Parts: sequence; structure tokens; C-alpha cells
Amino acid sequence: MRNNRYTRRRFLAGSASVLAASALTPACATLEKRRSATDRVTLGKTGLTLTRLGIGLGSNSGNVQRNLGKEAFNRLVHDAYDRGIRYLDCAQSYKTFDWIADAIKDLPRDQLFIMSKIGGNPDKPEEVINRHLKNFQTDYIDCMLVHCAVTPTWTQERARLMEAIDKAQAQGKIRAKGVSCHSLPALRVAAASDWVEVNLVRVNPQAKFTDSEEQKWDAPGTTIEPVVEQIKIMHQNGHGVIGMKLVGDGTFKNADDREKAMRFAMSLPEIDAVTIGFKSAAEIDESIERMNRALAG
Repeated sequence: MRNNRYTRRRFLAGSASVLAASALTPACATLEKRRSATDRVTLGKTGLTLTRLGIGLGSNSGNVQRNLGKEAFNRLVHDAYDRGIRYLDCAQSYKTFDWIADAIKDLPRDQLFIMSKIGGNPDKPEEVINRHLKNFQTDYIDCMLVHCAVTPTWTQERARLMEAIDKAQAQGKIRAKGVSCHSLPALRVAAASDWVEVNLVRVNPQAKFTDSEEQKWDAPGTTIEPVVEQIKIMHQNGHGVIGMKLVGDGTFKNADDREKAMRFAMSLPEIDAVTIGFKSAAEIDESIERMNRALAG
């Protein structure tokens, strides 16, 4: 009888443990799997991390943010930081380029992921890179892109700049390198390139200002499927992929369009992060809410 009681006691205790574990497991699993806009994610094979949502500082070439005035611009950058965004998307050609250092001077540099871009094929690209460092008041740029490639021969046309980026990367001035493309012919070259580590890709299901066969930087998009095909190739090749133009270059005035674009981008596991140009804290809050909702399913 004693052995039977002991066995029964152990059985009941074991059953209670199993039931308790089964009751806790779904909640714990949910917590572990929950993703958010401000998560730090790894960018391809670079080993670098950035927040899933970044703030674009070049809407309409930066005129949108520049028109806020410097004080409001600085506040916008801090509003993004206070909400957990650590990825800043910049470029030499943006009207906000000269304002970046002042905007980030009170923020911890090691918490920021700063991406910038260089257009054309400057005669002295090393000087252009050093100007970035001086202008941003930093020792390094997290990611430097060849800006706005439109032809399938961009790797030859921009070779001098690419070589300078390689040199700066070897010196620790640049941590990762890549390209932003504005046509399908250029995008296909980028996807297959061994040089490219990071791709900035225009993506929204409405195909508004996304890449097409026309080799023109501002050509209207036609269909998103060929772009997604190249994004998958980029991911297969270990490239980091960042999405842009999620609000159709500011043309998605209808909230349903913005919701649709965000859900589409978040449904693509090949996209590591996205950047959206903001002009107010309210727009930042909206995008964080939309992204979190999309990630939750």
C-alpha cells in the first residue's frame, strides 16, 4: 500500500508539473517570438545590427525635412530615437546632410546605425568619404552606398567610387558597403554582385516608384514581382536588404495604402529592415504601430 501511495503521489506531482509547463509554454513562446519595429536585426552577412524601422532624412531629396527648420529637424531625430529607432538614413545629396551632426551630437554614437550614400563618380571620392566623417562628426559610417544606380553597367561607371569605398572600409572608416538602385537592369547586377553587401530597394505592392526596365531614376514602377525576385536572390547571396518607398515617395495619402505596403514588406522574410521618411512624431508613431501590427500577423 505504501508503494502504491508513493507511486500515486509521484504521478500526481508529475502530472501537475506537466500541466503547469503546458500552461506556461504558449505564453513564453509568444513572448519569445514577438517582433517589433524597434528590434535590432542583423543586416545580411555584415554582422551589423540596426533597428527594423529606420528614419529617412531625405524625403523629396530632403526638402520635406529641411523645410521643418533646423530646430524641428533636431527634435524629429530625437523623437525617433526616444521611440527606439536607431537607424538613420542619410545621403550627401539630401538637403539635411549638413544638419546631421548637430541632430545626433547628444545621442550615443555606438547605439546608432548611420547609412549614407554618394552619387555619381566623384573625381576624388576619398575626399568625399572624409567629408562625410567630418560632417557627421564621427569616426566611421556604418554603411555607405553607391547612390541611385540606373544602368546595368554601373559597376564599371562607378568603379573609382567603389575602389575608394573598399579602401575606406579596410581603414575602418566604413563598416559595410552597397548600392541603392533605381531600375531593374541595375538591380539585377546588384543582386548578383560579390561587391555588394547591402541593397536599398524600392518596394511596395502598388509598385509606386519601384524599379522597372526603364533606366531612369524617377521612372514610374509597373509591377512589383520582378523586384521581389531580385530581393530573394540578394538574400540567397547573403546580402543585407533594406526596403524603401513604403509610402510611395509620400504619395500614399490613403491610410489603407500605407497599411497594405507595410504588411507587404513585413511579409517578405528576405527584407531585414525598412526606412521611411518622416516629418512628425505622429508619422513615426503611425509607422511603428503599423509595423508592430503587421509583425503580429
